[in-house]
Amino acid sequence: MMLWNGFECIEFEFESYAAKVILPKNHTVRNAVAIKTTYFNAFPETEIMLLENGMLLCFIACDGRWGKKSDIDRMARFIDFVAEKYGTAPKCVPVGMSCGGMQAVYFSAKYPQYVAAAYLDAPVMNYLSWPFALGVSEGDCSQEFIENMGMTLSDMLNFRNHPIDQKEKLLKSGVPIMLVSGDSDKTVPFCENGQLLYDYFKAHGGNIELIIKPGG
Repeated sequence: MMLWNGFECIEFEFESYAAKVILPKNHTVRNAVAIKTTYFNAFPETEIMLLENGMLLCFIACDGRWGKKSDIDRMARFIDFVAEKYGTAPKCVPVGMSCGGMQAVYFSAKYPQYVAAAYLDAPVMNYLSWPFALGVSEGDCSQEFIENMGMTLSDMLNFRNHPIDQKEKLLKSGVPIMLVSGDSDKTVPFCENGQLLYDYFKAHGGNIELIIKPGG
């Protein structure tokens, strides 16, 4: 039996993409499911806590970390598969960090029927902030973005489908959001990313909770 941080881990392929299902030890509440959207092994404390509280955890690989439509659509089909195979609820909690938070936003906006709540940790909300670093961000991954998405900076100047552009769909969906960010993040600055979503939700009565980590 393969283990992940002490929990049973089942690895397989779904539609030719690497996938994982990690089983909680308390199977009585295994109907609840979380999906880590990317960076599966990065900072797993949240996922471990969810497993300890009886949630099943799953993961499906993607073609890139930038929220391609094909990756988002596959994630929805994967949740259907997990629900049927493991008897989980048809709704999940996307757990997304940085680019994973961006993927969780796209997924929640397009498929709110699959989302019980979204957990966003320092989510990328504005591509011009990061990866293009046109604001206060000190990170620049623009070349990777251009190669993966086929969109140049010139394309981005008129782009109207950033993660933050999903805010109205998210608000109307009623999906509750837990937003976490560090106040010292120099790569995905809160002021150019998560704060835009938080301010919009608060101004329009959205269901959002914010945790700022001092020094994070």
